[in-house]
Amino acid sequence: MSHHARMNNFDILELIAPLKVAVAQANYLTMTPIQAASLPPILAGRDVIGQAKTGSGKTAAFALGLLNRLDPALVSVQALILSPTRELATQVSNEVRKLAAALPNVKVLTLCGGVSLRPHLQSLKHLPQVVVGTPGRILELIEAAALPLDKLQTLVLDEADRLLDMGFADEVRAILKHLPATRQTLLFSATYPDAVRRLSRDIQRDPMEVTVSSTLTEDDIEQRFYEVAAEQKFAALMRLLNQHEAGSVAVFCAQRVDARAVADQLRKQGVVALALHGDLDQRERDEVLVRFANRSATVLVATDLAARGLDIQHLDLVINYDLASDADAHLHRIGRTGRAGRKGLALSLVMPHENARAVLFAGPIGEGALASKLPSPKPAPLPAPAFVTLQIDGGRSDKLRAGDILGALTGSAGLPGDGVGKIDIFPTRSYVAVARDHADAALRSLGTARIKNLKLRVRRL
Repeated sequence: MSHHARMNNFDILELIAPLKVAVAQANYLTMTPIQAASLPPILAGRDVIGQAKTGSGKTAAFALGLLNRLDPALVSVQALILSPTRELATQVSNEVRKLAAALPNVKVLTLCGGVSLRPHLQSLKHLPQVVVGTPGRILELIEAAALPLDKLQTLVLDEADRLLDMGFADEVRAILKHLPATRQTLLFSATYPDAVRRLSRDIQRDPMEVTVSSTLTEDDIEQRFYEVAAEQKFAALMRLLNQHEAGSVAVFCAQRVDARAVADQLRKQGVVALALHGDLDQRERDEVLVRFANRSATVLVATDLAARGLDIQHLDLVINYDLASDADAHLHRIGRTGRAGRKGLALSLVMPHENARAVLFAGPIGEGALASKLPSPKPAPLPAPAFVTLQIDGGRSDKLRAGDILGALTGSAGLPGDGVGKIDIFPTRSYVAVARDHADAALRSLGTARIKNLKLRVRRL
C-alpha cells in the first residue's frame, strides 16, 4: 500500500471504538479529499470552514467529528446541524444515524418546517443529543422554550451559501444568540461568496480553511448540448431517454408548472416519472424522493429549489429540459451525476436564443458545445423500473425496524433476499422497494400478515 493511500485510510484517525465499528459497517475504507483534509482538525476541536461540492463526503466528515465528542449519557442537545432544505436535513439525519448506530442511546431528531409544530414539541420532551433542521423551525422551537441549547458543543452550518441565498441569514444570527460561546463551529459551503466569508468571521474562532476543488472536469462529467426549438423540446427529451435507457434520470425545469407538465407528458408515454416542486406538501415530497431513490421510478422532473439537497446515489443521467439561470446553478444540477468516482453524463436542451449561455456553461467544450445531434426516434418504450414501492402504515413510533419488514417479506411472503430493495422508515409510516415481479405476492402477504405483532395497512404507491 502506498504512503498516500495509507494516509487516507480511516484507521489513522483517532476515533472512538464505536465509530470505528460504524465506519467499517458503512464500508468506508478510504477518505475522500474533503474528509482527509477536514477530519483531523475537526477531531482536534478546531473550527473549520470547508469548501467542497455536493456529494464529496462532507456529511460524514462533520458527522464523525460531532459524534466523536458526544456524551451519550448526557440527555441534552450537544450538536446542531442547520440545513437549507428539508430534503438535505433528512439526508444528513440519515447519515448521522447510520454512523451513530454503534453508540448506545444516541437520539437524532430532524426538525423542519412544513409540518405541524405539535409532533416536534412532543419529540422534544425527551431531548436528543443531535438535532438537524432548517433555521426557521429551529428558531421557532427555541423561542417556544422547547429546544434548550445551553449544553451545545458543536454547531454545523451545512451548505452555508444556500442558507444565505435562501434568505436564512437573520434566522441563523438569531439562533447564534442562544448558543454557548465556547463551542466548535463547522461551516461547509460549495462556494465562498463574500457573505459566507463575513459569516465565518463573525461566528468562528481562528478557523482552519479547507478547500477541495469544486470544478467539474471533462473527466468527471461528459456534457452534450442540443439546439432545439421550443415546440421540439418534449420530443427531444423522449429521444434522449430512449437512447440512453438510464435507470435513474433527473430532468430539470425552470418552473414548477413545467415540471408538472413534463412529468404528466412522460407518464402518458408510459414512463414512470415523478415531479418534485414547491406545491407538494411534506409527505408528498418524502414519497417522491423515496420512490426515486429506491429505483421505483425512472425519471424525476424537478425545479432547482425543490431539488436542493437532493442526494441520489448512482444517478445515471441529468437532462436540463430548461437551461439553468446561471453557471453556478448549472454546476449544482450536473454535479448530481458522476459521483463517487463514476463517470457522469449531462445533456442540455438549448433554444436558439440561449446559445451564448450554453457556450458559457460548456466550459472547455466552448463553441463546439452545440455540435451534438439528437438521436433518431426509437419506437420501443423505456423499460419499467425494476422495483415498486409498498407503503406500510407503521414506523419508528411503532418501534418498527428495517429488519422486521425484511423478515416479513422473506419469511411469510416468501420473497428472495434480492427481491427486497431499499427500506425507509419514518415516524408513522415505512416504505419498502420490492422487485416488480414479486410486488403482487408481497402486497397480498403483507395485507394479511402481522409485522412485529401489529396488523398494519399496506398499499402500493
